[in-house]
Amino acid sequence: MTKKKIHFIGICGVAMSALAIAFQKKGWKVTGSDVGFFPPISTHLENNNIDFYPGWHVDKMIANGDPDLIVVGNVAGSTNPEWQYVQEKKLNYKSYPEVIAEYFVKENSIVCAGTYGKTTNATLLSFIFRENNLDPTYMFGGLCQNNMDAAALTDSKYSILEGDEYKSSRFDNSPKFKHYSPTHLLLTAIIWDHADVYPTEESYFKVFGELVNSMPKKGIIVACTDDKKVAETIKSAPCQIITYDQNKNADYQYSQINSTKQGLSFVITNKDKKYKIESQMLGNYQAANITGCFAMAQYAGIPTEKIIANIKRFRGIKRRLEKRFENDITIFDDIAHSPTKVQSVLETLRDIYIGKIITVFEPNTGNRRPASFPGYDHAFAKADTVIVPFLTKVKIDKNDPEIPADGKKLTEVISKTHKNVLYIEDDKKLIEHILTNTKKDDCVVFLGSHGFRGMIDQLISRLSC
Repeated sequence: MTKKKIHFIGICGVAMSALAIAFQKKGWKVTGSDVGFFPPISTHLENNNIDFYPGWHVDKMIANGDPDLIVVGNVAGSTNPEWQYVQEKKLNYKSYPEVIAEYFVKENSIVCAGTYGKTTNATLLSFIFRENNLDPTYMFGGLCQNNMDAAALTDSKYSILEGDEYKSSRFDNSPKFKHYSPTHLLLTAIIWDHADVYPTEESYFKVFGELVNSMPKKGIIVACTDDKKVAETIKSAPCQIITYDQNKNADYQYSQINSTKQGLSFVITNKDKKYKIESQMLGNYQAANITGCFAMAQYAGIPTEKIIANIKRFRGIKRRLEKRFENDITIFDDIAHSPTKVQSVLETLRDIYIGKIITVFEPNTGNRRPASFPGYDHAFAKADTVIVPFLTKVKIDKNDPEIPADGKKLTEVISKTHKNVLYIEDDKKLIEHILTNTKKDDCVVFLGSHGFRGMIDQLISRLSC
């Protein structure tokens, strides 16, 4: 039997590479292209015997004949020759969320959505379900530290999906989660984000309202009502609602949170029953994520004692307060790229570390726009020093009145409510500044959606000498 062929235009992202590996393991012939390839993604692709190449080359894409399916990533601009060929030949193509919708969504579709926490929740739930032999089809946009692939295609009746609200593709501005037909929704928070796609709070809130209202009557929403907008949005839900927060009126309450350098512990209360929870993850905010997953797993019928044991074994996700180095000085790497996320991370670190907290921050495109600037007020209050590096260049629409801030402008914005903010354009000088201005018990945290051009590895190398 001839293998079906699938090609990924833009295969080197975390989500796209995971999708590619899932298809490879399901028996498809997989190829892929991208601007460039770097570890750990390139290593994962190589280990799974996936053929990939840098750049855009139609001859390589069709070396074994036209693919049966092309997955078009957001890197495929109008001048991309592979994308042009696909359109000219009218080949079968789909966006990333369209592929998820067709191949991954099962009769019990668990979607983890919200401004933050969705990747952690999708990963933890997938881990719990796998550990209890439910073998779900799943997809999340992170690298699990439990040596677990970020995607899997199975014959289970369950799918667990990260429901991203960002636009589906260059040719589809609807949110990714619109394609996933959830029967079970885990909703964490609704706080305006991605100003490049949602220019107003109302436009952002609207898509979450549509998601909630699309739930089937026999569905279930597990919602974090600590978030006022979540509490407001779920009022119109047509299905059963289970709430969790720190309020005693919630169906599940989490309390008595204790954070250390080794992780956190807390108590979940449900129907007068109390459960002691221990986790290797850092961050007080993870107590909310864990509680939501706990409630959803219980609803699915997984024994409570097994859920608790699985939570304890779960190591978290790379770039979610990932501890990269620990000696006299501790270095963390985190994907936090918005003011709200930054504030949560810094509050956690302040509770744990007694020394100075030096923060290197690079926001995503949306959080460089003037509309996002008010959110920066006091977001860095728990940091002793904030450093803005040279910001990764982004595409700018000349007709867009909201031009994204450069490093100097962002420094000015943060400086309005923080007294010690530096713009250091040169990466080497930034590293030297950190080395010169840190001492025992200090903590350095890199916050942002980009990879910081190897600065973290360089800093670790210098500290290890």
